[in-house]
Parts: sequence; C-alpha cells; structure tokens
Amino acid sequence: MSGARPGSPGNQAALALGDDALVLAQRLGEWAGHAPELEEDVALTNIALDLLGQARTLLSLCGDEDALAFRREERAFRNVQLVEQPNGDFAHTVARQLYFSTYQELLYGQLAGGTEPVAALAAKAVKECAYHRDHAEQWTLRLGDGTEESHHRMQRALEARWRYTGELWQPVEGLDVDWEVLETTWRASVTGIVTQATLTVPTGPQGSAWAAGAGRQGVHTEPFGRLLAEMQHLHRSHPGASW
Repeated sequence: MSGARPGSPGNQAALALGDDALVLAQRLGEWAGHAPELEEDVALTNIALDLLGQARTLLSLCGDEDALAFRREERAFRNVQLVEQPNGDFAHTVARQLYFSTYQELLYGQLAGGTEPVAALAAKAVKECAYHRDHAEQWTLRLGDGTEESHHRMQRALEARWRYTGELWQPVEGLDVDWEVLETTWRASVTGIVTQATLTVPTGPQGSAWAAGAGRQGVHTEPFGRLLAEMQHLHRSHPGASW
C-alpha cells in the first residue's frame, strides 16, 4: 500500500476511519459554490474542512498522509460505502450526513476514553461530530416537516441511503467498541429524528438495515472511481511537485 507503514490493527483502524473522513470531505466539498443558499455553502464547506482535519490526523498515524490520499488505488481504500455515495439532490446529502454523523459521534464518544491510537483524535473530534449531526438533524426536520415536495424528497433520500447503513456495524479490528450498543443507540437516535420530522424510518430485509457491500475490505461502488479520479488528478499529473 503506497505511503503506508506495515499495518498493526491500530493503524488499520486509523486508516479505515481516516478514509471515511477523507472521502466524505471530498463529497461535501463538491457543494462549494452549488449549495441551495449561501449559508449552506459556508456550513457544508466547514464540515468538509473538519472532516479533512480528522482525515489528516488519522492518516498520519498510518504513514505519509499525502501518499495515502493521492497514490492509493481504489481497492486500497477502507471507507464505508455510505460516504462515497454521490451528493444527489440536497435531501440525499442530508440523509447521508444524518446517518454518518450520528454514527461517527457515537463511535468517537466510545473511543474518546480508550487507549487506542485514535483516542486523542476521538476526544477532540466528537464535538465536531455533534455539530455535524445537529446540522443534519435540523435539515431533516426542516425538509421532512416542510412542504409536500420537500417531505417527499427527504423520505426518498432516507430510503435511498438506508441500504448502506448496515456496513457501519461491521467490527473494525483495532477498535475497542461495543458495536451492539453503538447500533442500538444509533437506531434510537435516527428513529427519533426521522419520526419528529413526520417521516418514516426505512426498513431492509427483516426490518433492519443491511450492508450493500464491503467498503472496509476495499470493495467500492461505481461512483467511487470517479470521485477518486477527480481527487487524485492534480497530484498524479505532477508527481513530486512542491507548491
């Protein structure tokens, strides 16, 4: 893996969490100049920058952060498939952010008191994640309990993104996390927000979320290849350049 040190479980865990943050930062950055209102342009950019800062810290635990971001091939990335999904309309971005930021806040809350290499980052980032989750929550409520059209779009977005949430509960080696408690708490939180927004919690087979694939194992969806090509284009076009 280009730019990576031989992977201990702790390093591999940092890589997985770093890739989550890096890829979602790239997706949210695509809204710059295109958000539905100026305030959202600023808010989404700030969230992307928070995530990018998390990614830099986490990837630096594993090796050269630039090499890990810009020189790895698709199969070497360990992010969950949820974060690589295209922005879609604004409701789809909100649904993706609601699901992921709720998960990330709860995950970092558990990790913050631990001894893993990522514990220090988790203790700091959990406050950022709380803001990210609150931002997504407010937009879910606003769209769900808004007009008939906004309600329809938000419900459709929740259903479209739901299939990717099952992967969030796959244990990550090197993280001392109670995954069952994490999932139960996540479901309760998301259900409360969705219900308050007059929306319906989606269901998969047997009424549960289900994994669409194995991003943690390097298996990604088709949109990820295009995202990676755009993200890595400048670095690969000018290898070794200094700025």
